[in-house]
Amino acid sequence: MKSAVENLTPTRVKLDVEVSFEELKPSIKEAYKTIGTQVQVPGFRKGKVPNSLIDQRVGRGYVLETAINSGLNGWYQEAVVENKLVPLSRPEVEITEVPDPTGTDGVVKFHVELDIRPEIELPDYEGIEVEVAAVEADDADTTKALDELRARFGTLIAVDRPAVEDDFLTIDIAAKIEGEEVDSASDLSYQIGAGNMLDGLDEAATGLSAGEEAIFNTKLAGGEHAGEEAQVTVKVSSVKVRELPEANDDFAQLASEFDTIAELQEDLAKQAAESKTVEQGVEARDKVLEKLVELVEVPVPDSVIADQLEQHFKPENAHGTEEHDTDEHRAEVKENTEKAFRNEIILDAIAEKEEISVSQAELIDYIVSSASQYGMDPNQFAQMLDSSGQVNMIVGEVRRRKALAAVLAKASVKDSAGAAVDLTDFVSVASDEDETTEDDVIEPTAVTDPGEVRI
Repeated sequence: MKSAVENLTPTRVKLDVEVSFEELKPSIKEAYKTIGTQVQVPGFRKGKVPNSLIDQRVGRGYVLETAINSGLNGWYQEAVVENKLVPLSRPEVEITEVPDPTGTDGVVKFHVELDIRPEIELPDYEGIEVEVAAVEADDADTTKALDELRARFGTLIAVDRPAVEDDFLTIDIAAKIEGEEVDSASDLSYQIGAGNMLDGLDEAATGLSAGEEAIFNTKLAGGEHAGEEAQVTVKVSSVKVRELPEANDDFAQLASEFDTIAELQEDLAKQAAESKTVEQGVEARDKVLEKLVELVEVPVPDSVIADQLEQHFKPENAHGTEEHDTDEHRAEVKENTEKAFRNEIILDAIAEKEEISVSQAELIDYIVSSASQYGMDPNQFAQMLDSSGQVNMIVGEVRRRKALAAVLAKASVKDSAGAAVDLTDFVSVASDEDETTEDDVIEPTAVTDPGEVRI
């Protein structure tokens, strides 16, 4: 088989393929077998019909067409591998030449147009300079952390006064649309200022005492009427405040492994400092990626944008809102898709240059962490990824994270005050202690399925 690639654009190619008659013969043989099980000839069992009779019944041309159709995808896949292409779109095939049905020679010629992963030239990213905000943990951070810990052990005490911000309420709510009740709920717990229920609820509930109610207009957030305007009545059953335990040695022993409040505060101060370092690390990581994108030209195939727009704006993804498909929203999805594609291409190239791999343990750690974010059991989450064919996508994501960490480890990071920032603890690149073996490495594969071609 012969194949050649013609570059149409930086992300689209025309793949010309030529298959000799000798290479076509196995497909012709299989075509006769397949057709032989489908035709009935008196005196012959199915599958035992001679080829000459099959030619008489269905025609030699049909046999060749069947043979070419069955072999087409394999030849295409072989040409893709031979030319080291990474397809990003479904192939568009056109057959330009087939053997003469009456003869025993000739060639099959076809060409395929498809979008491919673009080749990029990486810049020298050693010592990329980025600036992050100057942050330093102080006593206020420690006090805040201690108050948050005390709040976890606090008790709610009923008060006889109008509700104010941060109070805890027990409420009943009922929603009406055009005078007809469409939803209601009783004995709900809600903290004023949480903002996690209905827009306008905080304002309506503030100032109400137990037994009082208020009416406000809002858009419903869930259910079959999600997004619709409704008139909501909120009635307060009780108003409570959280009483915090005293910050002393007894509390330290109750809430931690420490014996004294001084030891607990020292540990909280250490955690606050580490948290500030993480903040700087996240900011530096994002800015390093932004710099890489500025330095590298990455063309984005139109098909990538079109596929994402089609997927995003399918009717089942409209979330029940008429405002879902707008020019502004489409522009936003397009921009986000282009950004994500460029990030992926650059980080994959860096991962290849740095010879970064993903171990089984790293994949498991990522799955466990992701499962906790979704409130799922890690085993169930892993099974869901496997059944939906997303494991390879997760491997790619972990590999890109490691690639970005590798660049960050080589970056020059300073804060806005000009001081060097040490992100050694933040950067998690494979260390000398990592005992990953060849058997433990999960090899990355093509990001997208190259697709199939058929007549």
